Amino acid sequence: MKLWSDSWANGERIPSRYAAGRIDTPEGVTFSENLSPHLAWSELPAGTRSLALICHDFDVPSRGDDVNQVGREVPADLPRVDFFHWVFADLPAGATSLGEGAFSRGFTAHGKSGPAVTVPGFASARQGINDYTGWFAGDAAMAGDYFGYDGPFPPWNDSLVHHYVFTLYALGVGRAPIEGRFGGAELRRAIHPHVLGEATHSGTYTLNRRLLA
Repeated sequence: MKLWSDSWANGERIPSRYAAGRIDTPEGVTFSENLSPHLAWSELPAGTRSLALICHDFDVPSRGDDVNQVGREVPADLPRVDFFHWVFADLPAGATSLGEGAFSRGFTAHGKSGPAVTVPGFASARQGINDYTGWFAGDAAMAGDYFGYDGPFPPWNDSLVHHYVFTLYALGVGRAPIEGRFGGAELRRAIHPHVLGEATHSGTYTLNRRLLA
């Protein structure tokens, strides 16, 4: 299997238009264009009946004590955890790409709707919830179920550059064996016995001005 993007080269910095957050002048950060990126693939294994796509950041601080605190940095040696940015099941096996901006344009307070997909050609697909659902759970102005794609918005004072991995899975089943509201970890467990092959495309992102200097 091969997976690639015209939005940025594999392993390179993700342009801010695909992020949920960007640097604002003179010193702050703000929401960005949050476009879902272009992705394309080929060479699916024989017997592929559907596809699943998961994007996760494995550099998220395991504790929030220092996150976005003026005069402090999140230490590089702090243990890190996964944060899921896109959880997408039941893509048709005949699909070969996702168009730029087809699944997200802008950041929506309380989250985009789901799990149904209205993009032509993807009516059979289902969007899971991303981890902004948990991040905003205690914020009355933002709380909700965040379905679909919402891009990078790492802590602006993190001493690590974050890595974002898009993984496409070829499955031997026509529908992922999971129902209801599901997140990234749940989908990965559910599809694991049915994976025929997988491919990745990754990028990096930071809002730490020191690391960008």
